[in-house]
Amino acid sequence: MPPPKNKVAYLLQRMAQGVYAHDRENPTHHTWGIGMAHFDIERLGLEEGEEILPGIVLQADGGGTGQFRILCDADHDQEAVEEEEEVIDAVSSEPVHVTPPRIEPPL
Repeated sequence: MPPPKNKVAYLLQRMAQGVYAHDRENPTHHTWGIGMAHFDIERLGLEEGEEILPGIVLQADGGGTGQFRILCDADHDQEAVEEEEEVIDAVSSEPVHVTPPRIEPPL
């Protein structure tokens, strides 16, 4: 039995909002799909590879059930690594001498 139409309409609305938010925050990335768990795709009566929104296809990607992910042509993990490298580079190269606090036994 297919899910009620209002649930699919709600899901499509949320997906469109997710794609819009992603594209607004990442203007240089090209969104090409929505990733969902294979179980959820079947449960909703949808098919992998189906164009779910204009220019956006549905892709089973092994994620958790009850969630969807925006799929794009950029490497978001690489951006996180670059940010981490920037933080590491910001650490002072000069030695810092710190006196540890005095440890006293409990009374």
